[in-house]
Amino acid sequence: MPYPIERKLVVGVSSNALFDLQAEDGIFRHQGLEEYKRHQIENRNVVLKKGVAFPFIRRFLNINRIFPDKKPVEVVILSKNSPETGLRIFNSIREYELDISRAAFTSGRSPFEYIPAYNISLFLSTDETDVKKAIEKSYPAGRILKTNIHDDENDPELRLAFDFDGVLVDDSSEQFYQECGDLNEYFKHEKEFSDKPLEAGLLLEFLQKVSFFQKLENKALQENPQYRKVLRTAIITARNAPAHERAVNTLTHWGVDVDEMFFLGGIEKRRILEILKPHLFIDDQISHLDKSLNDIPLVHVPFGFINREKKQ
Repeated sequence: MPYPIERKLVVGVSSNALFDLQAEDGIFRHQGLEEYKRHQIENRNVVLKKGVAFPFIRRFLNINRIFPDKKPVEVVILSKNSPETGLRIFNSIREYELDISRAAFTSGRSPFEYIPAYNISLFLSTDETDVKKAIEKSYPAGRILKTNIHDDENDPELRLAFDFDGVLVDDSSEQFYQECGDLNEYFKHEKEFSDKPLEAGLLLEFLQKVSFFQKLENKALQENPQYRKVLRTAIITARNAPAHERAVNTLTHWGVDVDEMFFLGGIEKRRILEILKPHLFIDDQISHLDKSLNDIPLVHVPFGFINREKKQ
């Protein structure tokens, strides 16, 4: 029997992230709400183009095909569309054969308040204001940047990449470094507290649940060497030795396994990203999200000390 939504790993996604609605947004900005509604209703059977989050969402939903008896993951649409203009969203979902049945259409109001109602562990939106409001409520949200993405349908693997501090864990170590401004003092601090796990960040629960599915996949591979895994996770962090030890110990404390972990120590993250080609890369520092990267959906989590400082 499929899991109830309380037990599922749920991703919320805005309609603007799942589909390309730039033309429709232009109609709304330049011609107004009524013209936008008319356009959406008249074109309700015209399939929308894929948006920047589409490749991730499609592969994420494939987890249900691996575990068809439980269907342990779900995607929920959180949209500012009205219910009648939202018909086009669901018609496009049907045409792309995406297993999405739940949605919130809020007729212009920010939908982020419904993140806990749907048990969402990650909310992806192109709307910076919505994401910041969600973060202020300590909801797990990220702004997915509008970049050029190609969905390779011959590639079934889902690759997820995360920054560490400020994303998976809190930013207390980052704050210590920013305040002391001395790399040696930072290394000394992290070495001293290497056995003390960092507190959970906003996206840790999401990775914990993904890690659980990876463990099930590893078991399937042991039982059947022909099994082809579909999940691959990576952490790409500016940490390096000796600060690496606290990061590894923290992951062990929280029961999280990842396939790959890169300690860069100042090397540009794009060097790894261009090889790994993840379907999401999530970081709390906008400076690490280079929009010139091709075919890599970039997600900014505006959490913590650094993002608060930039607002001032």
